[in-house]
Amino acid sequence: MQSALIEIRWHARAGQGAVTAAELIAQTALAEGKYIQAMPEYGPERTGAPLKAYNRVSSDPIEIHNNITNPDIVIILDDTLIETTDVLEGIKENGKVLVNTRLCKEDMEAKLDAPDGVEVAVVPATDIALDCIGRDIPNAPIAGALAKYTGVIGIENLKDHVEQTFAKKFSEKVVAGNLEAIQLAYQDVIF
Repeated sequence: MQSALIEIRWHARAGQGAVTAAELIAQTALAEGKYIQAMPEYGPERTGAPLKAYNRVSSDPIEIHNNITNPDIVIILDDTLIETTDVLEGIKENGKVLVNTRLCKEDMEAKLDAPDGVEVAVVPATDIALDCIGRDIPNAPIAGALAKYTGVIGIENLKDHVEQTFAKKFSEKVVAGNLEAIQLAYQDVIF
């Protein structure tokens, strides 16, 4: 991404870890010396309910504090939301979309019907999460895919931050599984 300010909108269902992922991206960017914002937007607070989260990451101080209506990057943690939500609403002309899906890139491009200039990437983050941590929480793998696809944060900094923060809450096995999931998604994202 060329601009100093990058705006990200996350689409997910409650329980998939999108709010945690947005915070993880923000904290990793902060550790890299960038300026950040991370904001959740909830509807009905129940597992499976659609939600949005947002990030701003910049090399310069962020002086805006309003909602993000024209994101540079859209992340979709549940591809079923494409059928019920305008996930591409307001995306910038040369925006990027990262989708957690089993579909190939071409099939996802057709399903999204993205405007010209919008680039689409796919990664099976749910499958990776199930394989690595045994739970359908695709937030860590999608963060790894985001690092590769956009360069908004560095993969090693992301893994360092996960190791430091997750170790305070989770077992060594869970931390290791998340680190493996991040690395696999980083390697497997297709764009």
